[in-house]
Amino acid sequence: MSEALLSATPLESTETVTIDVTGMKCAGCVRAVETQLTRQPGVKSATVNLVTELATVECDRSVDPMRLAATLTDAGFPSQPRTSERSELPDLTQRHQIEKRRHRSQIAIAAGLLIFSAIGHSSIPVLSDVEIHGMAALATLIFPGRAILLDGWKGLRHNIPNMNTLISLGALTAFIASSIALFFPQLGWECFFDEPVMLLGFILLGQALEQQARSKAASSLQSLAALQPRLARLIGKHGEDGIEIPIEHLKAGDRLQVLPSEQIPADGEIITGETTIDESMLTGESVPVQKQVGSAVTAGTINQSGAIAIQVTRVGKETTLSKIIEFVETAQARKAPIQKLADTIAGYFTYSVMTIALLTFLFWEFIGTKIWADAVTWTIGMEHSHSMGMMPHPSPILLSVKLAIAVLVIACPCALGLATPTAILVGSGIGAERGLLIRGGDILERVRSLDTIVFDKTGTLTTGKPVVTDVIEFDHDHVIQIAAAVERGTRHPLAAAILQAADDLPVLLAEDFYTRPGFGVSATVDHQPAFLGTAQWMEKNQIEISQAAREQADQLATAGKTIVYVATQRLIGIIAVSDALRSDAKSTIRSLKKLNLKILMLTGDRKETASAIASELGITEILAEIPPEGKADAIAQLQAKNHQVAMVGDGINDAPALAQAEVGIALKSGTEVAIETAGIVLMRDRLSDVVESMRLSRATFAKIQQNLFWAFGYNLLGIPIAAGVLLPGFGILLSPAAAGAFMAFSSVSVVTNSLLLRRFTKSPFLE
Repeated sequence: MSEALLSATPLESTETVTIDVTGMKCAGCVRAVETQLTRQPGVKSATVNLVTELATVECDRSVDPMRLAATLTDAGFPSQPRTSERSELPDLTQRHQIEKRRHRSQIAIAAGLLIFSAIGHSSIPVLSDVEIHGMAALATLIFPGRAILLDGWKGLRHNIPNMNTLISLGALTAFIASSIALFFPQLGWECFFDEPVMLLGFILLGQALEQQARSKAASSLQSLAALQPRLARLIGKHGEDGIEIPIEHLKAGDRLQVLPSEQIPADGEIITGETTIDESMLTGESVPVQKQVGSAVTAGTINQSGAIAIQVTRVGKETTLSKIIEFVETAQARKAPIQKLADTIAGYFTYSVMTIALLTFLFWEFIGTKIWADAVTWTIGMEHSHSMGMMPHPSPILLSVKLAIAVLVIACPCALGLATPTAILVGSGIGAERGLLIRGGDILERVRSLDTIVFDKTGTLTTGKPVVTDVIEFDHDHVIQIAAAVERGTRHPLAAAILQAADDLPVLLAEDFYTRPGFGVSATVDHQPAFLGTAQWMEKNQIEISQAAREQADQLATAGKTIVYVATQRLIGIIAVSDALRSDAKSTIRSLKKLNLKILMLTGDRKETASAIASELGITEILAEIPPEGKADAIAQLQAKNHQVAMVGDGINDAPALAQAEVGIALKSGTEVAIETAGIVLMRDRLSDVVESMRLSRATFAKIQQNLFWAFGYNLLGIPIAAGVLLPGFGILLSPAAAGAFMAFSSVSVVTNSLLLRRFTKSPFLE
């Protein structure tokens, strides 16, 4: 698994620590763990995920992770910091726990049915000693739920009661009441040993099903972790026979041999051979990619057709696969703001339920059984059909106890805790499988509220590989040659086009390079100054542009071409560069409009050039002639008009705008800075994945809303029914065992509903 120190914040005095936390049962536990952590000196914030059982803590570097883990362990949540390399997830342990819970649930339910049968078919007024001891022996099969009882007591003792505390109180109360009825038959109470035993049986069965569903929800991350090979075949510089070494011993510069059907052990570059690579684990694309000498390969991808040798460029946590896994883990740890409401309620939930249970008992014991005596008598009589064969007489206290138990048991804080993380777990996993990396639940919630998407032009809507289409020379026949000399000192996309156009020309000597981002560049070429760039750059350097030159530039710009003025002491020419649109740009814009999103294009180009490209794409609003430092301000101005904005970009100069927007979306071909800043990263480098990321985000957040609606609705409806609101008018009484079954079903249903996200497609209803 990942290191305890996953990543550091920009401030060197802080770090992010990851801690494995066990023993959490519900949202109340999550709240308790977060509270314990945030109370520790030096801790800035803490986020806990119930499903993955991880705590992500931002704290000062002086904070000892072992101390944080020890604090949680002392509070009843055994914990330890993650300090070793990522390892395989404990699938076998999970399966063993699931089978053990399922087996114990079967024992408990069978024992409950035997007790029910024994009591129900007894025909004598008083049971014999043998029968009493036999029934007591069957009842003690409650031991399959001893882990629930112990955990419930532990939570109560540490003043952090949880779901198991409620179940334990209900089960023990029923057991004690039944014991009194069994040994003091003269009271005429109903003996219901079957209830606590079957109650624990249903709970154990529900926990087994829930854990199985959780395991399925986490399968995508498990699959990603399993892609990392364990060994690599190290070879010499001259291709000498290799030896297998653990991948953690690799270092940059090592040479590795990879045979057909083997996984690439580390990020690298092919130095001999050619092959096809299956990169579906990264991009979701099933079509293999052709690779030859010089091609980059990624750890975890599969070599298909030929033997190759690669030189390692990145190892360990620096590989693309490791960063994807870390990205997904981080995404699963980050909560949607909507979950804060559930967490706040969950923090007081258990205490509230215990209070409601007490009030239920007091109400029915002293008020309800007197107001609705006939209905209560009839109900008790019906329930007393298995009361050791004696003629019953009404027992209001027993009815009050059973109703209070039902309230304790039916309440489900677990569903509240599972609502958000399970949906995020499944949604982020689906995204990772399809090359869509969504940074967390907060991003999902922001996507839902977006109304505007701003696209950077160069490298985003276009391929980012411009070519020179026109060269207009005024009084100098070496315009392209001079331009190439100046552009050798810059890495702007236009530089590559100009250098390519001058590829066959002699190289001129250039020095003293200077770049003004968004405007132009300058240098000294053959001992005289030279300038390339926009009209503003020419004016800034006192270069006059004639009316004729402006008219020629306007004609080229109207055709959608980018204009570069070239000057020495005077304007000597104009170079027109065109950047082809991405093949999926038009369809992406159309699809986003169907999602009722407003589309804008942001560029540093002249308005004429921007308008021509925007018109071809069907974009009606443009933000043109915006310098790199002005992009974030342009986004801020849209936000000031109450727009919720997403920014799509790929370059270093897009990073501030990506950070400024509610949601930043970066293409994988973009720079590291852009990717680190973005909330969504598109690994397939396809513009159409902007639409897919919108749809997946909306679908995932819809699941979160459905889960929370179910969790809140279940408790708001179930607790009053368990408290007996339907008893006077309809004679409906919910037994503790039935309440336990409903409670178990609520948690399973939330996780199952999240798993339905796996059926996510380009469904029309999402548009």
